[in-house]
Amino acid sequence: MTNAKPLLIPLPHSIRSPDITSPTSPVANGQSCFTRVPLDKDSLGTSSSHGFRTLSPVTAAKTLAFSHLSKPSYQSAHPSLGHDCSISSTESQSKTSFDQSAYETSELEPDDPQSRIVYINNPVRTNEKYEMAGNRVHTSKYSLLTFLPRNLFEQFHRFAYIYFLVIVILNQIPALAVFGRTASLFPLVFVLVLTAIKDGYEDWGRHRSDRVENMRTSLVLQEGHYKPKKWDCIQVGEMVKLLANESVPCDMVLLGTSDPSGVAYVETLNLDGESNLKSRYARQETADKHPESGPISGSLTCELPNRNIYEFTAYTELNGEQFPLGPNNIILRGCEVKNTSWVVGVVVYAGRETKAMLNSSGAQSKRSRLEQYMNRETGWLIVFLIVICLVGGFGMGLWVQTHLPWLPIIQFYKRTGDYMYTSVAGEAIIGFLSCVIIFQIMIPISLYISMEAVRLGQSYFMIRDMQMYHPGSDTRFQCRALNINEDLGQIKYLFSDKTGTLTENKMEFHTASIDGIDYSDASVNSDAGNAEASTRPENSYQIEAGTEAWRPKVIAKVDPKLVRLLQSPLHTIGRKVAHEYMLVLAACNTIVPTRVKVSATGQLEMHAANTEEGVGSVEYQGESPDEQALVSAAAAYGYSLVERTSSSIVINVLGEIQRYEVLGIHEFDSVRKRMSVVVECPDRTIKLLVKGADTSVMDIVATVTEAPQSVKSAVHGDSLVEEKHRAEVVLRTLGHLDNYAREGLRTLVVASKTLTQREVEEWHFHYAKASTALTDRVAMLRNTAALVENNLTLLGSTGIEDKLQQGVPETIALLREAGIKVWVLTGDKQETAISIGFSCLLLTRDMQQIIINENSRVGCQEAIMNAKAMHGIMSTQKESRFSFRRQNSLGGRSFNSEDVSNGTTMSMAESTWYSAGSTTSADKGTVESGVTQRRRRDQQPLALIIDGNSLVHALSEELEQDLYELATACKVVVCCRVAPLQKAGIVSLVKRKSKEMTLAVGDGANDVSMIQMADVGVGISGQEGRQAVMASDFAMGRFQFLSRLLLVHGHWNYQRLGYMVLYNFYRNAVFVMMLFWFIFYTAFSPQTALTDWNLVFYSLLYTSVPTIVTGILDKDLSHRTLLNYPQLYGSGQREEAYNQTLFWATMLDTLWQSLVIFYVPYFVYNATDIDLYGLGCLWLIAVVVLVNVNLAMDILRWNWVTHVAVWGSVIATFVCQIIMDSLSFSDDLLPHYWVVYHIAGDARSWLSLLLTVIIALVPRFCVKVLVQRIWASDVQIAREAEIIGGHFDCRSECSMELNEVPLP
Repeated sequence: MTNAKPLLIPLPHSIRSPDITSPTSPVANGQSCFTRVPLDKDSLGTSSSHGFRTLSPVTAAKTLAFSHLSKPSYQSAHPSLGHDCSISSTESQSKTSFDQSAYETSELEPDDPQSRIVYINNPVRTNEKYEMAGNRVHTSKYSLLTFLPRNLFEQFHRFAYIYFLVIVILNQIPALAVFGRTASLFPLVFVLVLTAIKDGYEDWGRHRSDRVENMRTSLVLQEGHYKPKKWDCIQVGEMVKLLANESVPCDMVLLGTSDPSGVAYVETLNLDGESNLKSRYARQETADKHPESGPISGSLTCELPNRNIYEFTAYTELNGEQFPLGPNNIILRGCEVKNTSWVVGVVVYAGRETKAMLNSSGAQSKRSRLEQYMNRETGWLIVFLIVICLVGGFGMGLWVQTHLPWLPIIQFYKRTGDYMYTSVAGEAIIGFLSCVIIFQIMIPISLYISMEAVRLGQSYFMIRDMQMYHPGSDTRFQCRALNINEDLGQIKYLFSDKTGTLTENKMEFHTASIDGIDYSDASVNSDAGNAEASTRPENSYQIEAGTEAWRPKVIAKVDPKLVRLLQSPLHTIGRKVAHEYMLVLAACNTIVPTRVKVSATGQLEMHAANTEEGVGSVEYQGESPDEQALVSAAAAYGYSLVERTSSSIVINVLGEIQRYEVLGIHEFDSVRKRMSVVVECPDRTIKLLVKGADTSVMDIVATVTEAPQSVKSAVHGDSLVEEKHRAEVVLRTLGHLDNYAREGLRTLVVASKTLTQREVEEWHFHYAKASTALTDRVAMLRNTAALVENNLTLLGSTGIEDKLQQGVPETIALLREAGIKVWVLTGDKQETAISIGFSCLLLTRDMQQIIINENSRVGCQEAIMNAKAMHGIMSTQKESRFSFRRQNSLGGRSFNSEDVSNGTTMSMAESTWYSAGSTTSADKGTVESGVTQRRRRDQQPLALIIDGNSLVHALSEELEQDLYELATACKVVVCCRVAPLQKAGIVSLVKRKSKEMTLAVGDGANDVSMIQMADVGVGISGQEGRQAVMASDFAMGRFQFLSRLLLVHGHWNYQRLGYMVLYNFYRNAVFVMMLFWFIFYTAFSPQTALTDWNLVFYSLLYTSVPTIVTGILDKDLSHRTLLNYPQLYGSGQREEAYNQTLFWATMLDTLWQSLVIFYVPYFVYNATDIDLYGLGCLWLIAVVVLVNVNLAMDILRWNWVTHVAVWGSVIATFVCQIIMDSLSFSDDLLPHYWVVYHIAGDARSWLSLLLTVIIALVPRFCVKVLVQRIWASDVQIAREAEIIGGHFDCRSECSMELNEVPLP
């Protein structure tokens, strides 16, 4: 840069040009905004080569004064605009438009109720007008005074506890006192005390954490010096200084950092779960005032506290000038300062108003489908309970009516003493309520507690499964939601993101298209400027830059032809285009080159790289893997980004250091789908550098007739030959984009534009106005970008490779064999998505593709209806989910021991008929949506490919049913170019219409909506941060672990919990019905033969442990069989383990067993003098032994823990009877002294016990054998084959089959 710079004039704040949305923008980095004031030809001064005038100091002062009073007219700069501010005809063809009305209400007044003013270093004045929170945090729920009432209030929000309370209250009424009053209190008090202890312990931990947090100290400016101050005393408006590795006490706007450019690095792991460092910036205007040395004065106007951690809108005012602030200027509570010696900031939000505290609410709760069905059956049990209690009450009233003449002489109805006869109706009501108290355990309240214990145990084994541990990232499986484990065994639809989920999300620059020429031979590691580079090993790669060497840590491969072109001394058109192409890659990004050094204290410190430090290793810091790949590629070709300051970008261009002044940045967003940067080049020209999605950039690329003359002459010349060349470049580039996409590469289009003086002036004015707005800032900046993002010169495109993760094709093949429909929802190009689909075996060559790309509702509707008509797709039909006839879905293919022992897997050809989309209703239990009888079994499978533009219309109310019918009739669905909310919309559509279980898996923030919408959400710990993991129910390191999670653990969890729920219903119902038959022999009175404590201990002690242990450890099949035969997963989809048929069959069996339990001992001792409690003791032992033997019949995999639980419960029952019958200190509490000894000494008791168990279980055993022989299910066939094949092992496989991951 040999030309002398003209005088720079600082613009007033109203026409500054900072972009708060970019970490590298002048505003974000704190650049002093200067511009050269353009003058007309009559103005004084000498014209410079770049179109600006060099002014004398006097003229500059006059111009500056005038610029405060007048602003350039938009319509004068663009005469083509009418009064409605519409874009000119040239620009109207693009998808961008400028809206002048967006600027009419851009300014927000300081006294606006939607904003707050913070006076820097003046907390007293700051809090005069606004009631702002202090910095003390309270995450605890209770205090000593509020613990008891509040905890009880919260516990009684649960219906189960209210039910217990009602029973206790009824039992305290003398006329209804069936139990002993002490015994009736025990269950409720026991549960309340345990829960209170748990809640109190958890809250005590929160109190300790709060105390530690509030007592921490930070350096706060006090009396002109930074002194330690407790966090809970920090106020909004105070200046806080933080040192390296210190936590941020509150939300602070940065005023200065130890880095001269104002950059600071923070770790947001505690905030959003991301471990990579983030760059934050202090404005240069505040950093120049050296806030680390003393106070500075000024004010800051910002938005009110909100939960959005990724947005912040504000501006600061210093010396009468306003400077906008954005999310890159604020550091939030919970972050840690890393690799930065010190930072100084002013507090804007404190305590409960910080973004971290506002986001501290728990995740949404999900209920499993099994639990929903369980609640339905609980409703039936309530109805049944009311019926039997009505029988008891009606019988009591009828008996009283029949015995009215004898009531005066009957003991309990004498009209003297405590017993008082009311009336027949009154006695009936008392009888009804007494039966409610006796039969209370018909409602299995303990089942909810047991389910939580079982889910906790299941989660323990899932977490410690070594097969789901990823050593590369040291990531083990995480169970973030414990209440939907069983849903993993019933998934029917799986929705997956592509990038980072199916692929590695580790980008590598693969190929380039420049000026219509494809450079795809990137096969060697080369140093720009060194011909010997191809012979060097990769670890010796470096870029030669004169006498200096800049060595980026990321190595990229280069194309030798492109290297020779860039190094060519000839200034040809091709070289100019290639130069500008590489310039866009190096400059149009948010990457910050950094260096790491060891400080005097031995700690690592990271700082922004600069050219004054000489040679060294440069590391590119950025949140986007794509940008890191592009910048590394540019460095590999000799365009090394070596410094990015608040006001400029320094690029080492083939050994020559070049500085580019940054005038503004328009960051990438989901609407524009592109990013652009306005820079002043060393030759004084001002260029717009753009990169983005092809659908976004190609629409604003200038055609030959639209291209400005300046662009034509600058790059391609004025001749018709050059115009034809431009047209050919566009066509060739489109062809290259299509080829790249077919290869599965991620594509971007690169373009540029040389801006005229008028365009820069107009853009500058609106850019500054938008940047200082507190409302609609994003929309206004988007409109501002439309002013210059038009008529671009196409430079070329890029192809970035994102390789598939290991095991993805095999995993998808297994899931499809299991009957799970896999849909891919991605934001990539259609061709890229299709290519990846073939690579991962989601799409196959025999599939017929239905491609829908429509931009209108009518066109979309026609495309969907035509596809339905062509393939004979009609409306959805449903059949019942369960049938004994459909349990065997293996299509006649029998298991044999050789298959199991050898671990063979069914081939794709053998199992194709079972895959989703081709199974008939007789096989699956449902008629696949839209498939008619005209579809032949061997018809070509369908694959639907639809883009985001079509989904805008297809997801509307009018078309969503047709879309659903078409999509569910297809074997595969691929949705490309979809927005995050569209992903959630698709999941919601299938979830609502099909009523099937859905699972969504993703790795990025754009997948959060989809993950939260699905029944089960799985987050992948990938390269895009941890937002998806934090929003998920389960998290893992790789997509391939899904096969084991669903096919193995999902199957086990569903089978175990399904059986456990049925068993608990049976266990409680058989006990209640045994008590029910007794009231027919006690004049329908509430008298029971069992003692109060036995009634309480039955569910709590005698029978609870075996069901929990079985629910955690039992297995129907080994993990090898489940993975070798993925079709076995269909048992959960068909709800074979739990359904209404099984429920009513279980209740029928319960009715029979209760009759046997009651009447066998009754008839054995009918003619004896056995007393009430003796017969009751025999009934109790019989029912406990029976239910445990019944459980033992159904246990599939025995181990020592199971033996101890089952038989130990029987032994514990005997022990408890012996202990209670040996105590005689209270006749009220223990009235059956020595009863069990008399019963044990009578042989008839043992005979009746044996007969009871045998007679009660004979029907169940016969039905079980009959079903397994005639209507054997897949699981039963596989289990038999497994036993014959020798894989059945009585050892505890529950832990032996799992190589456990050591817990931290």
